[in-house]
Amino acid sequence: MYLGEKVKTKDVKIAILRIEGTNCEQESYDAFKRLGADPEFVHLKQLLNIDCNKNEKRDIFQYQCLMIPGGFSAGDYIRAGAIFAARIKSKLQDDLIKFVKQEYPILGVCNGFQVLTELGLLPGIDTIATPFPDSCLNINDSNRFECRPTLLKHENNGKCVFTSKIPKNNILLIPCAHAEGKLLFPLEKQDEYLKKLEKNDQIVFRFVDPEGKYAGYPWNPNGSISNIAGICNHIGNVFGMMPHPERTFYKHQHPDWTKTELNNNLGDGRAVFESVLDYICKRF
Repeated sequence: MYLGEKVKTKDVKIAILRIEGTNCEQESYDAFKRLGADPEFVHLKQLLNIDCNKNEKRDIFQYQCLMIPGGFSAGDYIRAGAIFAARIKSKLQDDLIKFVKQEYPILGVCNGFQVLTELGLLPGIDTIATPFPDSCLNINDSNRFECRPTLLKHENNGKCVFTSKIPKNNILLIPCAHAEGKLLFPLEKQDEYLKKLEKNDQIVFRFVDPEGKYAGYPWNPNGSISNIAGICNHIGNVFGMMPHPERTFYKHQHPDWTKTELNNNLGDGRAVFESVLDYICKRF
């Protein structure tokens, strides 16, 4: 597929990347498949063209979207997502930058968000990628693994291609499950980065309480700066978030569905996948 060739949803190919330790690829695959797209499990070795036969080899430009799912890639040794990112950078850095420049979308959820920061693709304030990480997802303030429903307020004005179908200020229930989700920037650049993220419309989701107000623990499960739960790059096509939208694709996956009823069984996470498919079909 190439720029200018209009595609239908059934023709949209998504690479669900995985290595040892990823464990959310099935739910991620299912989310795209249920919407009629054509996802594929792609082991990183297939893109690196190592330890695989000719028929198994893949090229990044065979796909219109990349997704890095959650889990504990390579056991989260060194830092969460660091080994996964290092392997990608070893041979794919130039192609990855080209992929982003051509405005193809990349989604990183939980461990995937951690990988995107390690790759230097996020925060992506004024460049496609930095040679070294310019942010990190640190250990939660609670110093424990947090697995709980979280409430996210959508604060993006339209830049992020993954949330275009979500009205601004909508509050979504999307669960988190992570031990290292505290978004941090270099201390000397913290205020500067926050101002630029706001100005560039790069802040996508913030953690809130049931009244829609910014709040601390447990509503902010990790202590992330400015309650940030998800950000995109300055183009809007690289998006990372800590909570798992693939886990609330259906309303019956919401813990409160018996009180709020099913209402067509549409879960709050579904719109993330719908939005990017809509973007791809209109853009390419």
